[in-house]
Amino acid sequence: MDPMKAQQLAAELEVEMMADMYNRMTNACHRKCVPPHYNEAELTKGESVCLDRCVAKYLDLHERLGRKLTELSVQDEEMMRKASVGSG
Repeated sequence: MDPMKAQQLAAELEVEMMADMYNRMTNACHRKCVPPHYNEAELTKGESVCLDRCVAKYLDLHERLGRKLTELSVQDEEMMRKASVGSG
């Protein structure tokens, strides 16, 4: 595959994944923090604080998972490289 095409595909995939993460976060935090029947047009202070905390936790967890997955991927690559060097 052409390196430029691969880079474009990776960028498109990243945008798609970020959009999916944003949608999941929005839905999860809305369900958790905003009652199904609105009493007011604006968010209450409690709802706003809940949403702030929910989003912060979601993003923190997403970052931690990303780091852990990257770490595991690097470990897998090292193991595969060692296995191929050992058998070759």
